[in-house]
Amino acid sequence: MKKPVVDYTGFRLRRINEPQFAHIKLLLGWVFYFVFYFLTENLIPAERCHVVYCFLDDLVPFREGFVLFYVSWYVLIVISLLYFFLYDIQSFKDLSTFIIITQVVAMAVYILYPTRQDLRPAVFAHQNLFTWGLGIIYGFDTPTGVCPSLHVAYSLGILSAWLKKKDASPLWKAVLTVWIVLICLSVMFVKQHSAVDVIAALPLGLLAEYMVYRRRWCPVKTPRKKTKNA
Repeated sequence: MKKPVVDYTGFRLRRINEPQFAHIKLLLGWVFYFVFYFLTENLIPAERCHVVYCFLDDLVPFREGFVLFYVSWYVLIVISLLYFFLYDIQSFKDLSTFIIITQVVAMAVYILYPTRQDLRPAVFAHQNLFTWGLGIIYGFDTPTGVCPSLHVAYSLGILSAWLKKKDASPLWKAVLTVWIVLICLSVMFVKQHSAVDVIAALPLGLLAEYMVYRRRWCPVKTPRKKTKNA
């Protein structure tokens, strides 16, 4: 097993501001997310939410099997953040910042322009393990605060971070790309999001991409010093 680039055994809360441990503070972004998730889920009634819908929603059938890709999103987040936390601090910082930006913007939108979708099936045509899992998801995750989709926005950030990692294998990058495409499609197939939510997540991801990686895409050129002729 690879040795972590930081010796976390020496971490103490009083050392949080030291350079080797300062990145741990980025995990506080998840505290922000869960607090505002609770507030937006419980304090904004569905009656106040604008219904999100477009014609594409009628073209996407309900497929309960896609719940596997939908819930794999949680696994992907944990795997990616944990790997970077242990072995690539800069990628951890970049991905965490990307997620925080999408969190802040999305939560602001959820509050200022609350949305909901009415696409969920009233009853499941089949009773199986997939619909059982979806029933649990439907139970704790209300169909409000949906546009833009954070499922999609976070996935874009994860894909961006891995594709930029030079020592990641081409096979892993290919598998991850397919995996994330399926995750993004799954939010529509299990009727957790409208196609509008998916589309709205794209500019949100581009905004976070620009804010996190703009120096990489647009490096600042240092002016050359003028040399005197002899």
